[in-house]
Order: sequence, then structure tokens, then C-alpha cells
Amino acid sequence: MKSWCKTLLACGLSISMLTACSSNDVEEEPVSPLPEIEASVFPEVSWSTNIGSGVGDYYSDLRPAVRYGKLYAVDRYGQISAFDEATGETVWSVDISASFRDRPLAKNDGARLAAGVTAARNKVFVGGESGFFAALDAETGEIVWDVVAGGELLSAPTVGEDVVVVNTSSGTLEAYNVDDGELLWVYKSKLPTLTLRGTGSAIYEAGGFFVGTADGKIAVVIKNNGQAAWEQAIYTPKGGNEFTRMADVDMKPLISGENLYAVSFNGNLVSMELRSGRIVWSRKYSSFNELDTAGLNLYLVDDHSRIYAVDKRNGLENWSNSELTNRDLTSPAVYQDYIVVGDYEGYLHFIDRTSGKIVGRVEVDSSGLFSQPLVIDDKIYLQTRNGKVARITLP
Repeated sequence: MKSWCKTLLACGLSISMLTACSSNDVEEEPVSPLPEIEASVFPEVSWSTNIGSGVGDYYSDLRPAVRYGKLYAVDRYGQISAFDEATGETVWSVDISASFRDRPLAKNDGARLAAGVTAARNKVFVGGESGFFAALDAETGEIVWDVVAGGELLSAPTVGEDVVVVNTSSGTLEAYNVDDGELLWVYKSKLPTLTLRGTGSAIYEAGGFFVGTADGKIAVVIKNNGQAAWEQAIYTPKGGNEFTRMADVDMKPLISGENLYAVSFNGNLVSMELRSGRIVWSRKYSSFNELDTAGLNLYLVDDHSRIYAVDKRNGLENWSNSELTNRDLTSPAVYQDYIVVGDYEGYLHFIDRTSGKIVGRVEVDSSGLFSQPLVIDDKIYLQTRNGKVARITLP
């Protein structure tokens, strides 16, 4: 079970201070046992395959992408593969480890991929902890271009028309030309002394990239020039030390209608006006997970793996579920009449959207699920820590 201490990134703090985070001074809540349920839905694995060695116990936000009739997946060590979406059969597979030989990045012990996958503009975009950022041809897997970004890449790239941006752990949002990898602009945000290890992807809408920052803000950066149209704090850090003042927005802002929704670690869940950044309502929640929405509800998994349904009109809580507390749940995803979340033991849970009751589950792989389930039409795609890629359906 991964505690929040293991997600910390210290800037300017000693290793001994970080090591203290795992001492007996930190009291962790117990992990909930797998609850007994009365199942009313019976999901099944319709096909599965493997992508390299997966990510193991390393931090990663790697998540498959589906486009052009293919599912694209990568492992930490440099294998990138395209599978037929319908059958799971391999279409092409490449190992980009060779890109690191006889280059400055060779000292980084391989690809260390942790950002991706994004498929758009007939390309597949991936990035890694070394700053390696590459675009591959979606049909063949051939590397079209690669660059070294200004910091670790820990979240999926975002494509907006002819520009692709990456959010780095150095506090920069960097924009590159989709076709040739030319650096177009860099937007810098303030990086606090202590942050979570992770960054959120940007979302593109109406000519701007909306992105969360490590100091608890949402910014919208204009695609054409890299200038901020507005910045808005969603939480003002409080407390007497750097641990209690952490307020990272480590998730991809969610846009629904004329509003934007975001949540910070140790902070707030907010609704904001898309055009101005004005906060419509704010509620106290702490999370580093993605949000999802259906109908009038927002769905949230907090930093202790409690699940909530919140009315997006006013922030009022409709239901909560704590049966899976501290099971290191993935971000939630809406699937038909359900919310689906994965856990550290490799179970995918189906939760009734109306009541919050767990109504079904399937064990995918005991190595564990770590990234938000990908829902495409009536299918769910998952990647496990050991590199298993699976499609889940309801009969």
C-alpha cells in the first residue's frame, strides 16, 4: 500500500528528512479488507496481452490510449506497442532503449517512461523521468522526433491543434510543434519547497491549455504565445510547516459546460468559471486523482481512497463510500451506470452511480492497478503494474 509519504518530492530538503517520513512517527490508517458484496453485474476480461515489464513498484501515470483502431501501451523500460483494439493482437512493437545509447541520456539507465500515452495527429506521444519526450508514427512505431524537456515528465502530454505540451516536475509547461518537436514556448509557475511527486496533465479548450500547478493554482495558458490568460488559486496553503502547506493540483482539470472543476492535495474541490477563473463554489477535499462526471454529479477518489459523488451545481455531497479506504484506488471513471475504480490488489470495482454501492468486481492481475481505467464506448481498458493490458466488458 502506497502512503502519501512515498509520493513526496523534496526540493532543497535532505534525504534524512524524507527518510523520516517512513518512520513510526507517521501513523497510517489500516487498509480496508476486500468487502463482501452482493453482485448484480459480472464483468469479465474479454482479452488480455502484455506490454514489456510494466512499471513495477515505481511511480507512474502510464495509461493506454485508444485511437485509429489500435490500443497503444508502453512500459517503463522503453517498449512501446500497438495492439488491435478488437482482438488484442500486436500490430507493431518497438523498443526505444536504443535511443539512449551513446547519448547524454544513457546515464539514466534506460527510458524510465512515466508519461503517456497520448495518441493524436497520427502520432503517439510518450515521455520519461529523464525528460525524454518523443513522438512516434501511430501506424508504424517509427520515431518521428525526440527532445529533452526541462524536467521530469510524469503525466500524459496534451495536444491542442498543432501544439503538444508537457507539464514538467520543474514547474514548467513546455510547448512543442507537433510535427517536428520544435520548442515554441515555456510557461513557468512557482515551485514550492516541498511538493508531491507528480504533475497533472493539461487540458486544451478554446485556444488555451488549462493546467494545475504545484502551488495550488489553475492557470490557462494561451496556445499561440505561452502567456497566462488568468491564474486562480483554488486553495491558500496554511500551516506551520512545509508538509501541511502542500497544496498541489496534481490532476487534469475537468471541463464540463461553462465550468472547470479541479481538486488539490490537502486543499479544496472547486468549481470555476471557465472564462474568468472565478470560483463558483469550494468544498474541503484532498486528492491527487482525476475527476470524472456524469449527469449532475462529479466523482472523486480522495487521498485515502474514499469515493464521493458531489453535485457539480453546488458542491453538496450526494453519497460517499469508505469500504475501499486505503486500497490505493485509481482515479474513478464513469462506465454506463457505474463508477469503476481499480485497487492495489488488481481488482476492478463497479459502483452504482446513484447509490454508491459496490455491485460488482473482477480480478484483473494481482500485481495491482495504478492508473485511471480508460473507457471507450462499452469497453474498459486497463494496464497493470506487471504490464498486463486487458479489455473488460459486461456480458
